[in-house]
Parts: sequence; structure tokens; C-alpha cells
Amino acid sequence: MNEKVRYLRKWLDRILLGMSLLCSVVILFHLGYNSDPGIEKLTNRILEWCFLFFAVALAAKTFTAFQSNSSVIARIGEAVLLFYFVAVIVADSYHFSAKDGTELVKPEWMYIGIFAIFIIEISKQTLFFDQFYFNPTLLFVLSFLLLILIGTALLLLPKSTYDGQLNFIDALFLATSAVCITGLSVVDIAAEFTGFGQTVLLVLVQIGGLGIMTFTGFFGYFFSGGFSYKNQLMFTELIGENKVSSVISTLYKIILVTFSFEIAGGILIYLSLDADDFSSSGDRLYFTVFHAVTAFCNAGFSNLSNGLNDAALRFNYPLQLSVILLYVMGGLGFGIVFNTYEWTRRWIFNVYHKLRFGKQYMYRAGMISFNSKIIAYTTFFLIIFGFLAVLILERHHTLREHESYFGKIVTALFIGTSPRSAGFNTVIMSELAFPTVMLILLLMWIGAAPGSTGGGIKVTTFALATLNIFSITKGKDRIEVFGRNVSDDSISRAFAIISLSLIFLGAAVFTLAVTDPEKTLLSLAFETFSAYSTTGLSLGVTPNLSQAGRLVIIVTMFVGRVGSLTLLIALVRNAKPKDYRLPTEQMNF
Repeated sequence: MNEKVRYLRKWLDRILLGMSLLCSVVILFHLGYNSDPGIEKLTNRILEWCFLFFAVALAAKTFTAFQSNSSVIARIGEAVLLFYFVAVIVADSYHFSAKDGTELVKPEWMYIGIFAIFIIEISKQTLFFDQFYFNPTLLFVLSFLLLILIGTALLLLPKSTYDGQLNFIDALFLATSAVCITGLSVVDIAAEFTGFGQTVLLVLVQIGGLGIMTFTGFFGYFFSGGFSYKNQLMFTELIGENKVSSVISTLYKIILVTFSFEIAGGILIYLSLDADDFSSSGDRLYFTVFHAVTAFCNAGFSNLSNGLNDAALRFNYPLQLSVILLYVMGGLGFGIVFNTYEWTRRWIFNVYHKLRFGKQYMYRAGMISFNSKIIAYTTFFLIIFGFLAVLILERHHTLREHESYFGKIVTALFIGTSPRSAGFNTVIMSELAFPTVMLILLLMWIGAAPGSTGGGIKVTTFALATLNIFSITKGKDRIEVFGRNVSDDSISRAFAIISLSLIFLGAAVFTLAVTDPEKTLLSLAFETFSAYSTTGLSLGVTPNLSQAGRLVIIVTMFVGRVGSLTLLIALVRNAKPKDYRLPTEQMNF
């Protein structure tokens, strides 16, 4: 009996994958291309029948789940999805006679369900990569390339923009910028992009921020209910987890932390907005969702022409603080968030146990890890340094229009923290003082923490390079910090990252000087640093770059997102280990 059930479920998965793929293509054609009301009506009618079929197939999978070996997690997932489909069908039947319909039964709710089926089924297929030989690093790089190509195709659809199709280079540029969570743009997103086009960008930012393999791996595991051992080995490389046994829990935590912070930040953003600044509550909600996602993912996109420098938002300091909180937390990295949460939870439990029962602690609170300490101290130093430097350098420039001291402080904090990969701006960048622009270049190059949604060479690399300077001046031949000795391998990787970043940045600026010789060196360097660090800040040069210059920035954004060292590892075959060591020589410096 179980064999027949497994066979049935296997074929249902194949049918659902094929039909959901076909329906998704039809939906995208309708949303992005079709403008004929007759075809729209026919399309929705066909999709309604497909929606009913999906509901029946999900019901069959849910009822047969108890006779199969599927896990409890997979059963719950299928049951929740079935409930959604049934709810939409019941609501549609109840309001069938309504002329205008209701919010609940609009076609968009049907589209969401079909897209959910497709994402789940395609995510399950990612679990079969272990049947082939794939360098996990190469798979990581290829996944970003695939997502960029899909995003480019969607942005090329006529209904993505108001004035017709983008050209291929511009669509590729924007798709790369979204997937690589950069925020640079060659067009005015608010003025040129339709709601469909903006939503495509938002989805690309969300998936790009999480990483497509993390995104599909989570849904694949959740709805299939299992990982093979090879799956777990592959995902240890993709998500930077050291323990194979912790892969599944880490995937869950990444998804949970991302959506939790985005929801919490979204609530703060929504409450900080004035309803009078928006034409409807729907626009206010969409603005909230858009900026909550792009802020936590450190993307820097805005659906307003002037971004947060818009006249209605420029002096909205609670909004700016909410955005700062989101992109700082996104830039800290998931590892330090997990570590801090676990330490805090255990500490609170121990204190409660001591006060409530008067006994000794049940167990010692876990220590803050070495990497978390490095990230926390370096990030805190960079925030304070950037804030104070901007407060001093901009007191007679962009800070003059803010009358209150609170406003000056918030604006200085925003300018001082945003360059480390966030990319939002509350001032006109071209009006910044020259020393501030140079400071921003440095902060963009440093970037955010490893394992975060930010870019740059990473704060740990910067910290290690700085500590090495102090070690050498003290006459030490090793780096010691927080009672630990930093491994030689970590030092080698740090300096390889720094060297590669400077070489690539130099080559990119040189190439831009050839393709766009009429631009100033400072403006070209600024755009290049912004692209490489996936920051998205601009001095206004990007929309005026030549087609060749835009291609240079596209490559720079991609290399900055996946990492120059990661890209080399993915492309260069690993050398076989040698069981001997050559004589050591000392080099002169």
C-alpha cells in the first residue's frame, strides 16, 4: 500500500511542477504583456480551473500523507497550503454574484497560490543536485546568474514599465542590481516602473538577499520533509555552516530571522508614516513592505523618485531611525544574531531560575563566539566613527537644513551608517563635502559583516588587517585578540580578499575611464566602489554611463556580491594536496 501511495505522490509532484510552471508563465504573460480584456478574462477562467485542480491534487497529497513516509513538517506544510486554496475557492464562491468583488477574491490571490505551488515544487528539485558533481561554490555563483537572467526576462516585459520595453542592457543592469542587493539604477524606478515591475524588483531583492539556494533549500526541505546527507554537505558550503547536523536548523533560523525583522521593521515604518502623504492605505502599505524588504536586505531601492530624500520624508526622523535599525541588523549577519539571541535567552533563563527558586544556575549561558565579538566591536566602532565624522564634516553643509539637534544627529547617523552597504540617502549626494565623499568611499569598501545581506570586503577582514598592523608594530609574529590566536589561514584569506578587491576596483575604474572619459575620476571611482560593495549610493553618474560603462558596473556588482575570492575558487580547479613542504624563505619589505 505504501509503495502505491509513494508512486501516486511522486506523479502528483511531477504533474504539479509541470502545470504550475505552465500556469506561472501564463500569469506572467498576463501581468507583463497582455493588455486585451478579452484575453485577460479567458486567462483568468483557465487559471480558475487550474486552481481547482491544484486544490484537488493538494487534497489527495494531504490525505495520502499519513500512509506515506513523509515527515510531520511536510504534512503540516501541505495542509496549510490546502487550507489557503480552499479558503480562496470558498470566498470566491460566496462572493460570486458580487459585481465589484472583494479584496479576498481578486485574481491576485489566485496567482499567489499558483506561484506558491511552483516555488515549492521547483524547490524540491534543488534537493536532487547531490546526484551530480557540483562544486558548491560554483553552484552558488550559477544560482545568482540564473536568477539575474530570469529577472532580466521579466523586466523586459512591456508592462514592467509605463513607456514600453527597457533595452536589454538596462534590464540586465536593474536585475543584477536587485539580485546583488545593490540599489544602483539607470532609470527612475518610481516614474518608469509599473506596480508589476516594482514587484519584480522587490522579489529579486528578497531572494537575492537570502540567496536563491537558501530560499529554495528551505522550501524544498519543508515540503519534502528530508535532506540527504549529501544535501547537508552541499548546504554547509552554501550557507557557511560548520556543522552538518546544524544545516537544517540554520536554514530555518535564516528564514525566520529575515521575515521577523522585516515584519517588525515594517510595523515601525508604517507607524512612522503620515497617512496624508499617500493617496491610499494600499500605497502606504506597499511603501512599507517595499522599504522594509530593501532596507533589511541592504538593497537601497526606493519606490519614490527621490528616495528617502523626498520632501515628505526628509524630516521624518522616526522613519529614518526605523530604516537604520533594519539595515544595521541586516548588515550584522545571521551568525551574530543567532549567537546573541541564544546567549540572551540562556542568561534570562538563568537569572529567572536564580530569583524564582533561589538555586544556582541550571547551566552556564553560552559564550559570545569569537567571530561575533569581532563583528560587534568593529561594527560599533565604524558606526561611532562614521557618525562623528559626518557630524563634524557636514555641520556647515547638508546638516544646516535640519533645525533641531535631534534632526542633525539622526541625519548624521544615517549618512554615516548607510554607506556600509545599505545605499539609502536622505540628502543629495552631490552636495556632500569632499572629505565626506572620501569617508563614504572608505566605508563602502569596508562593507558589512560576513554572512549578512551586505557587501564590501567585510568588517572581519578590515579588523584582521588592522590588528595585524598593531601586532607587527609590537614585534609579534601572530595576531592575538580576545584570548585567541587567529589562524594563519584566516590571515591569508583576509589579505587575499583585500588584494583582489583593490586589483578589481583599479581595473574597473580604469575601464570606466576608457568607456566614459568625459566623467570625472571621483565620480567613476565612487560608482565603482558603490557597485563592488553592493551599496547603491551614487553621485548621479550611473544613468549617464555609456552602454559599455553599464556593462562594467554590471560585472562589478556581480563580482562584489559573490565575492572575488569566491569567484576564483568557483572557476579554478582545486589543486591536489601535497604531503611535503618546501624550505621557508624570508622576504624583504
